[in-house]
Amino acid sequence: MIALPWKSPGCENSSEMQLQINSEAREFTSPLSLASLVEQLGMKQDRVAVELNRNIVPREQWAETQLSEGDRLEIVHFVGGGRPLHPDSQELP
Repeated sequence: MIALPWKSPGCENSSEMQLQINSEAREFTSPLSLASLVEQLGMKQDRVAVELNRNIVPREQWAETQLSEGDRLEIVHFVGGGRPLHPDSQELP
């Protein structure tokens, strides 16, 4: 009898892929959608903008946008903050 390597169910098509995120090489398991990537990175979707291979991807297309080996992403995470202007001031101090 020949022993075959064990594979977990549902993982026949998964493999490792490298993505460039904000110029940093990172490894992920494929298949992977853009929406899943943003979730894995722990970012809130309503505060993120994503450019994939130099094209901005609208948020409503993230779920169906599949990522591939070597894709380059720029992810901008919007952060609130700062201090309010003095009510009598027209300029920042």
